[in-house]
Amino acid sequence: MKILHTADWHLGKRLQDFQRLQEQQDVLAEIIQIADREQADLVLVAGDLFDTFNPDPKAEDLLYSTLKELTAGGKRTVVAIAGNHDNPDRIEAQDHFGRECGILFAGFPKTIIRSHELSCEAKLLQSAPGFIELKLSQFDSPVRIILTPYANETRMQAYFGMANQDDEFRQRLGHHWATLADAYMDDKGVNLLMAHLFMMKRGGEQPEESEDERSILQVGGASLTYTDMIPPQVQYAALGHLHRHQELGGGPCPVVYSSSPLSYSFAEADQQKYVVCIDVEPGQPAVVTPIALQTGKRLLRPRFKRVDEAVDWLTQNPNCYAEITLQTPTYLTSEERRQLQQAHTSLVTIIPDVRDIDEPEQVTTPAIDLTQSIESLFANYFKSRNKGQEPNDRLQQLFREILATEPE
Repeated sequence: MKILHTADWHLGKRLQDFQRLQEQQDVLAEIIQIADREQADLVLVAGDLFDTFNPDPKAEDLLYSTLKELTAGGKRTVVAIAGNHDNPDRIEAQDHFGRECGILFAGFPKTIIRSHELSCEAKLLQSAPGFIELKLSQFDSPVRIILTPYANETRMQAYFGMANQDDEFRQRLGHHWATLADAYMDDKGVNLLMAHLFMMKRGGEQPEESEDERSILQVGGASLTYTDMIPPQVQYAALGHLHRHQELGGGPCPVVYSSSPLSYSFAEADQQKYVVCIDVEPGQPAVVTPIALQTGKRLLRPRFKRVDEAVDWLTQNPNCYAEITLQTPTYLTSEERRQLQQAHTSLVTIIPDVRDIDEPEQVTTPAIDLTQSIESLFANYFKSRNKGQEPNDRLQQLFREILATEPE
């Protein structure tokens, strides 16, 4: 059985003022091509389908049209779960549409997908809270999937009856997974877990995450889970939430964050993005193959010491989003900012690093000579407040204009 794992589409997400819907459309078209080329039998989308609880209609249209295309006319089943950016009720509201196309949606950790004959070539053999077993037409063996969409702390407490303690949450979630695995998973079928959680190896180094995703742990740590909680029957764990591709250790099987399809913040600058292809059969270890995505602009963060160097680089690298840091002895003038903005259509941020390139970091403040002119006193004050940097000509001219203003 061939399975394609993807996650964190964040449809509708912008990069500050830059609309990225066309890029998202292009990269999802690439994912569809990969699914067809690899002859995937099943597609898993592990949460954060949208970027907000109330997505733009264009983002909704892109999601559902893409999922439908991924089914290849009903020949391929798609299973999608909600992430922390999704409205779980909105995700499950499309259940009827999904059944008609061969798409299964789960919005909550204990969602029960009702038994029915799918309007496609697959069949739903049985389901339980947070679990489905499917029969794909081309295989004698079934595929079983434990589903754990994201839920906030309140919902986790309601589902698992836990007190507000991290260890109890992990104990109860692990027990829930183990109960499902013991009841439904043996070596006669393919056994998977799909979750949108922050997971790491117990005692290991915490995986990298972007600034946009750190809020998931601001619920008393309720979403922190460990790879050794995964039941031994599971052959592959498909995770969503972290945007960098990574395979975690400490579990009974490959535990993988597929990555987001695009870089969505400069914390992900110059990251390669992937989908993951899994070859697996009952009772055998899964073979995992990351497939690099080629679509979408890179996010780059170069540093410069001169405006002309920055302008040259921006001119030579038009097909990216840029956040440039410019080390400069004075604040940038409006003309310098204009030159930088005109050199690149996707310049997102200019960060001035205002300090004297040749001076040491520790600047000794000299004694104040009150016999100086008021302009010199202002310049010295400015230097004392800005690490020894001189005010630029425009700022000094503004100061002189203020001095020349008649008092009321």
